[in-house]
Amino acid sequence: MMNKGLYDRIQESVTALRAHTTAQPAVGIILGTGLGQLAGVIEEPIAVPYGEIPHFPVSTVESHKGQLIFGRLGGRDVVTMQGRFHLYEGYSPVQITFPVRVMSALGVRTLLVSNACGGLSPWHSTGELMLIEDHINLQGVNPLIGPNDERLGPRFPDMSEPYSERLKELTRRIALEEGIGLHRGVYAALTGPNLETRAEYRFLRTIGADAVGMSTVPEVIVAVHEGIEVLAISVIADHCLPDALERVEISAILAAAAQAEPQLTRLMTRVIESL
Repeated sequence: MMNKGLYDRIQESVTALRAHTTAQPAVGIILGTGLGQLAGVIEEPIAVPYGEIPHFPVSTVESHKGQLIFGRLGGRDVVTMQGRFHLYEGYSPVQITFPVRVMSALGVRTLLVSNACGGLSPWHSTGELMLIEDHINLQGVNPLIGPNDERLGPRFPDMSEPYSERLKELTRRIALEEGIGLHRGVYAALTGPNLETRAEYRFLRTIGADAVGMSTVPEVIVAVHEGIEVLAISVIADHCLPDALERVEISAILAAAAQAEPQLTRLMTRVIESL
């Protein structure tokens, strides 16, 4: 999928979704690896499989169910991606961020993003949450490369505040009220699908990263391009300390995400209620 004709493809997707619902969600949610259960607390859900939405990619990762869910959460209309897309699946940056474009066209002005990541800080424990303060894009690509359509956003979007200070402050306050431990840190995005080497983890820590993952950053870039306010929370799913590195299997990462999910669900619900 190239940028040429992107606006028209977005409109075709929206038209198809309007056959399922007339909802005008102001809040979008992207659920990461092992974090799809938040969708289960959405009220009055209407689920649309990605395969039924024109121009949508299809999730190929086992833990990503692959459907767009409309409904209500925290007293507000939301649209939720239960499963996202990644560069390592073979999709282009424009393809993996296409759902964010569609969310914007549906009326989303606030986007909550979650992911499971590797923790680079010795102060973080598996199963804990980290509020993303900033990111480092090491994926070597950018979803905005190519012709720019001014109907979607500016040619040169500012990235001085990709993660909303207002939403971060709100989230920190709610986490304190709820007794939820919430670290803060910088998220580095690589392509995957392999996990990193000891030397790579050491490099990432040296350049200021507190966590590493294979998603989120392209979606955030496009959200900023669309003028959407962004909040992102990582679940520390494994330890990536180069001098104490151990083998990790995907089953352990999913288990860590499941351990953190109730707190993440509570935190996100409270944030949405407070918007």
